[in-house]
Amino acid sequence: MADVRAETPRARTLTFDLPGWPGHRAGQHVDVRLTAEDGYRAQRSYSIASPPGASRLELTVERLDDGEVSPWLADEARPGDEIELRGPIGGYFVWEPARGGPLLLVAGGSGLVPLMAIERHRRAVAPEVASTVLVSARGPEDLLYAGELEGAAVVTYTRTRPEGWTGYARRVDEAMLAEAGPPPEARPRCFVCGPTSFVEVVAEALVALGHHRALIKTERFGATGG
Repeated sequence: MADVRAETPRARTLTFDLPGWPGHRAGQHVDVRLTAEDGYRAQRSYSIASPPGASRLELTVERLDDGEVSPWLADEARPGDEIELRGPIGGYFVWEPARGGPLLLVAGGSGLVPLMAIERHRRAVAPEVASTVLVSARGPEDLLYAGELEGAAVVTYTRTRPEGWTGYARRVDEAMLAEAGPPPEARPRCFVCGPTSFVEVVAEALVALGHHRALIKTERFGATGG
C-alpha cells in the first residue's frame, strides 16, 4: 500500500501501486483478503474509487463497527502494509463512454464509491456526457469526497446539516429524483448504489417516474459484515 488519505472520521482512501495491474472498468470492485498472525483469514469486497487509467488503484473504506475487515483498513492500515487483492471483478454495474448518457448516479452513504469511479471517468474522457450525481448522507461529517463534490453534486442530508443549509434535508424520494435528475424521456442511464433498503426505494421511485427498467442498474450492500 502506497498511501492513506482520510475522507471522513469513519472512512479512508487507500492507494496502491500495482505493477502488472490489468486495468479495470468504472464501477468494478476487488476482493480484499486479510490474514491474521494465527492464520485466520477474512475477505470482503470493496468498490474501486479510482477511474480506469489512473496511475494508482484507490479503495475508499468506511469503518463498520461490527466488521471483520473494515475496522483495520479504516483505522490501522499504514503505507507499506501488504494487502492481498483479487480483481477486478464485476461486469454488470459498469459504465464506459461508448454507452453514452446522460447519467444519473444516485448514492447512499459509501455507495458513492463506485459512482465516483464512473463520474471521474466521465470527466476525464467524456465530459460532453451530461451527468447528475445525487448523494444521500447522514450529515456533513459523513459525506465522502466533500471537496471534490462541492458544486458538482446534489446532496441531501438525512440527520444533521450544516448551519444555513438550504438544500435537501430528507431521504431520496420520487419528488427529489424528478426535480434533481434528468427526465425519463431523456433515457438516462441510472446507477444506484447503497444499502439494500435505499437501493430498493430509489429503484422503485425511478420506475414510478417512468424510467426504463433496462437502464437502471443497482448495486447494494448489507449493513454489517464489512
